[in-house]
Amino acid sequence: MHPLRLLLEHSIDYAGLFPPAALAMRPALENYARYRSGPHAWALGRFVVPAGRLEELETAASGLLPADGQEPWRLGMLIGADPAADLRRMEELNCRHAAAGAGALVADVVELKAETAEAVEAVLGRLPRHLAAFIELPVTRDPGPALTVIARHGAGAKVRTGGVTEDAFPTTEDLLRFLRAALAAGVPFKATAGLHHPLRAEYRLTYEHDSASGTMFGFLNLFLAAAFLRQGMSDSDVRRLLEEGDSASFAFDREGVSWRGHRLDSAALAEARRSGLGSFGSCSFEEPIGDLASLRLL
Repeated sequence: MHPLRLLLEHSIDYAGLFPPAALAMRPALENYARYRSGPHAWALGRFVVPAGRLEELETAASGLLPADGQEPWRLGMLIGADPAADLRRMEELNCRHAAAGAGALVADVVELKAETAEAVEAVLGRLPRHLAAFIELPVTRDPGPALTVIARHGAGAKVRTGGVTEDAFPTTEDLLRFLRAALAAGVPFKATAGLHHPLRAEYRLTYEHDSASGTMFGFLNLFLAAAFLRQGMSDSDVRRLLEEGDSASFAFDREGVSWRGHRLDSAALAEARRSGLGSFGSCSFEEPIGDLASLRLL
């Protein structure tokens, strides 16, 4: 498998319901169905949906869901203010589709927020152990204590890497601290927001014609930084990598990827994905893929 595919396979969780795209349910589902059958389906992850909109999703998905025997659509479910009610919705959806024999929809990942280690303990203590859970932590604080709790429960962490305003983007130092702490705790992580593009640069923050612009991290920067950290890269080099905007500094070949004298082979990339480098949520699937094509990486 090509190293870029090893790094990014099933990595883009489609969050078309959320800003700045903020699509209605049916158009978002139509997009997801099209992406699943397209040439870059290998990069597509789960469909991200708030738990409170599961019934709406089932109704709007009429005629789009896979037929019997095909791979089901997998959902990443955002838990809201009433976790017990949301978990019941999730269980009911999974039971309905399992009972129908088709299994066209499977909600198998939950995501929720917690501010402190104590809050993480309380949240994870209420979740069934079989669920894959990712807890979004504040990136501006030391995540170490909360990550310790997450590790003990066998869960994952989530980091917010941007938004629709410039102040929603973390500093390089905060993001590096999160990555190193997650690695030290042995906690897998996923990212969300502000990662529509492969490389760090200034981009428009929304799709409005008068949108402001801001400096965003790239998903290649983030994923490669996490992978290189696993191989012992220094903090100073990881900072440079997270802030790298020169596409010519990255070189993918059949055996791995190089960046400014540093090298990861295919085995290291595969191990990084297996061991904790999860996915990233994006309200666009076409932008990340289009940018990769523009960089001649696809």
